[in-house]
Amino acid sequence: MSAPQGQFSGPQPSATAIFYRNIRWLRFVDRFGKKGQAAMEYLGGMAEMAGQTIRACFTRPFYSGEVLSQLDEIGVKSVSITGITAFSTGMVLALQTAYALAAFGGKMFVGRVVALSLLRELGPVLTALMVGGRVGSGITAEIGSMVVTEQVDALRTMAVSPIRRLVAPRVLATTFMLPVLTALADMLGILGGLLIAVVELNMTAQDYLGSIWNQLAISDIMSGLSKTFFFGFEIAVIGCWNGLKVEGGASAVGVATTRTVVLASICVLISDFFLTKLFLAL
Repeated sequence: MSAPQGQFSGPQPSATAIFYRNIRWLRFVDRFGKKGQAAMEYLGGMAEMAGQTIRACFTRPFYSGEVLSQLDEIGVKSVSITGITAFSTGMVLALQTAYALAAFGGKMFVGRVVALSLLRELGPVLTALMVGGRVGSGITAEIGSMVVTEQVDALRTMAVSPIRRLVAPRVLATTFMLPVLTALADMLGILGGLLIAVVELNMTAQDYLGSIWNQLAISDIMSGLSKTFFFGFEIAVIGCWNGLKVEGGASAVGVATTRTVVLASICVLISDFFLTKLFLAL
């Protein structure tokens, strides 16, 4: 005898199976909700600290000595890694571009391609990633160690704001030094391309630099450098927030440092896309 229309002829799940299936679904929803709540609390706390930092940058007291110290620590000591990265990138970019354009007789466009690629995208992004790895992790480790050893609590006891004393100088230094590092990296990258053009491609320095000078516009330079202010602010805020939220011992500092490097890199790459869209629309 056939089953009535609209009903299954197979065995129906028992009430116990339905109950456990609903329990598993509720546990998944609960875990997802807790993850979402933690993420919103993390972003909300970071945004609140960023607002307090901006306010602290324009109100007294100012810790100018700390700012100068961080300018040296963040900016001057990062020149080597960002410069080497940009120089090698310029050489590789010139070499690959020359081989790609050789079939079309476009070897003379190597300088233009290298310059535009570095100034618009590669220079700012690679410099921000290098600074995020070195400076962001260093900020988190330093502030996290101060939290673990209760130095931050001591500052609060003496009525000294950790935001003004620790966070604001590092945010200011990173925000204003990253464009300088990017400008140096752009120049070194173009020089790396020049080296390859002269040594490997048998081009003259005049041809290489002339193609750049004739085609380069101020907007190409400013669009790349303008991004770095946002990148520097993001890196410093993420590093400081993760450092202040360290709980536990030395292992917690290591976890926070790793989190800073990952989040800073992701934020730089995502914000680069939206900033590029914005500057192209302007």
